[in-house]
Amino acid sequence: MTRMKVRIKVNGRWVERGTRPDRMLLDFLREDLGLTGTKKGCEEGECGACTIIMNGKTVLSCLIPAAKAEGAEILTVEGLAQNGELHPLQEAFWDGGAVQCGYCTPGMLLSAKALLDERPAPEVEVVKEAISGNLCRCTGYAKIIRAIQAASEKMGKGK
Repeated sequence: MTRMKVRIKVNGRWVERGTRPDRMLLDFLREDLGLTGTKKGCEEGECGACTIIMNGKTVLSCLIPAAKAEGAEILTVEGLAQNGELHPLQEAFWDGGAVQCGYCTPGMLLSAKALLDERPAPEVEVVKEAISGNLCRCTGYAKIIRAIQAASEKMGKGK
């Protein structure tokens, strides 16, 4: 099968790799770039485990061919922490017990980050809507919603 080069900016660094035209971005990130924080769930765009931020918007990486990401700027969960410090969302999830098995956590964190980037102080209903595409089978969402609100408050005080 024909291979093509894909060049993307991932977590602040430009990378270029050869890949098959039919390779999904999820597999490209996990297998070719070793960024296994992005989880493989349903592979049908239903669970949100593979959520990343691409060009400032959340996307489901299981539905996007890697070739379609050419030139894009991508943030995965590995890019949240900076200089050895957890992102406020990561801290809030940990402190608030919003993590159990952790499988949904990367997608939840990125959906929450995209929300807080657009709306720094969202109402509860807005938070619920923002994470509605991310399924969690363990925590029941209440702690996740509280963690996102706590991070919002903490991030607001830091400005």
